[in-house]
Amino acid sequence: MCGIVGYVGKQKACPILIEGLKRLEYRGYDSAGIAVLSDGRIDVRKAVGKLKFLEAAVRNDEPKGSVGVGHTRWATHGRPSDENAHPHSDCTGTITVVHNGIIENYLSLKEELQREGHTFTSETDTEVVAHLVEKYYEGDLVAAVRKAVARLDGSFALAIISQKDPSRIVAARRHSPLVVGAGDGENFLASDVPAFLNYTRRVYFMDDDTIAVIDADSVQFSTLDGKPVEKEVYEVTWDAAMAERGGYEHFMLKEIHEQPQALRETMRERLFESGKIELPGANLSDDDIRRFDKIVMVACGTAYHASMVGKYAFEALARVPVDLDVASELRYRDPIVDENTLAIVVSQSGETADTLAAQKDARRRGAKVVAITNAVGSSVERDADGVLRTYAGPEIAVASTKAYTTQIMVLMLLALRFAKVRCMLPDERYAKLTGMLWEIPQQAEVILGDQQVIIECARRYRAQAGFLYIGRGPNLASALEGALKIKEIAYVHAEGYAAGEMKHGPIAMIDPSVATVAMAVPSRTYEKILGNIQEVKARDGDVIAIAGQRDTEIAKYADRIIHIPETDELLSPILVAIPLQLLAYHVARFKNQEIDQPRNLAKSVTVE
Repeated sequence: MCGIVGYVGKQKACPILIEGLKRLEYRGYDSAGIAVLSDGRIDVRKAVGKLKFLEAAVRNDEPKGSVGVGHTRWATHGRPSDENAHPHSDCTGTITVVHNGIIENYLSLKEELQREGHTFTSETDTEVVAHLVEKYYEGDLVAAVRKAVARLDGSFALAIISQKDPSRIVAARRHSPLVVGAGDGENFLASDVPAFLNYTRRVYFMDDDTIAVIDADSVQFSTLDGKPVEKEVYEVTWDAAMAERGGYEHFMLKEIHEQPQALRETMRERLFESGKIELPGANLSDDDIRRFDKIVMVACGTAYHASMVGKYAFEALARVPVDLDVASELRYRDPIVDENTLAIVVSQSGETADTLAAQKDARRRGAKVVAITNAVGSSVERDADGVLRTYAGPEIAVASTKAYTTQIMVLMLLALRFAKVRCMLPDERYAKLTGMLWEIPQQAEVILGDQQVIIECARRYRAQAGFLYIGRGPNLASALEGALKIKEIAYVHAEGYAAGEMKHGPIAMIDPSVATVAMAVPSRTYEKILGNIQEVKARDGDVIAIAGQRDTEIAKYADRIIHIPETDELLSPILVAIPLQLLAYHVARFKNQEIDQPRNLAKSVTVE
């Protein structure tokens, strides 16, 4: 989970690389480095810690040159240190590499190279790539890279420069993202599009097991064995300003506030005023929808919680049984999946390693795969039979917000489409739900328009030893997601539980140092939730309730109440998510935590 940038052109490479790394720092921040072809040699600069330390190191002594690569690291092999920071070079210092991914056979390769006389200076798996390219170099850098890559097992996105071939970058990819930006007399390389959006919106998405040769005036793609590949240029529709904070203190807060628009964009041209739902990208015919006897949903982290809401919707509305799995578990068991199974794969980045592996396994077993992702041209998208994008725009903060709510929106649309085609939902109920979906973005704006109660809750409970989040039905997912958010950014111990499980263990946690957040919106189990809240109060626990705006009963039970607009129980997790996100954000802010880039986490988990 690292970020790569590259530049070839006529401008100074160093400031462009640094700027690109700033936009990719969400991918890793243990260390950073750049390598610039300068005056006939490769000038490498590295710094441990956040990017600001690298910036300081080059501020008064900037490498000269117009070709270079950069890297921001999230450590997998070797502790964060100057030696382990990328870029890495060969014995001669003439070949330099940056890498995202894991080389699984690096130890055997390293031992082989050491026997041949190569000297290593780091603990990383990446350094073997530089030495392999050195081993195979016979005057043709591209040929040497092909031979080196053929020896690698695992995942990699590689960018390689050589002072013996000073006008270009050679890139290679397998299971780790790489995109090429096409400019005018200059070209760019990065792990993600925001790195170069100030310069171009024209993008090539590299496929697995391909090589790109990038110079100032051209980009050539080929397979690992040298066969030319024609690539389509994508026009990115959002601009660089969308990847900036836009006046907000943190990216996370900006992205929370972008949810109403993201939800509208996700519904646009899918849900019509007539109530009709069209999802052409899913590539699911009515006959497909009727024949599936099972759905398997696969995701990780926040996307898993969104999928949990989706499970409730599909089973309640379309009457299709749904198996829900964490991707890292599904890939290591023997699931019952066949040609009558629909696999729904949910991933914000579209590059999550475990999710990709589970997706491939589902396809191997005969399932039809629909991907739900926020990333155009991602690996998940390219390997699926159909794709439904969440039009959330770039999400920079590590803690996911707008990707989560738009994932739920897409799943609701798909579940309603299934219900309609399979004739499992009365017309009146269908019309009511589609009408309520139209209202969701405006209701989200209402929540965002008055945050004072949430801020006061955060101030009151910022020093709590822990939080217990409880919910029922689809809002069990809200409880899990709320607990995850406050753990991610505020570093406070939190647990999410089904409220009915309180007496099976969690109630032992209740005392004045643990605050309970209860999902008490209108639902079929509302009275049960009130009972759970009373259990907490009887044990001297404080309760923050998220409740419907017309609910007056809740005031008899809860210490703090966050009122939100009311909607159907199945749709309510979209609205419930927003105060949970804001509560976590403001607790973290009061605790002066690093909100956008929490410790030990990275945005895209592209390694197992």
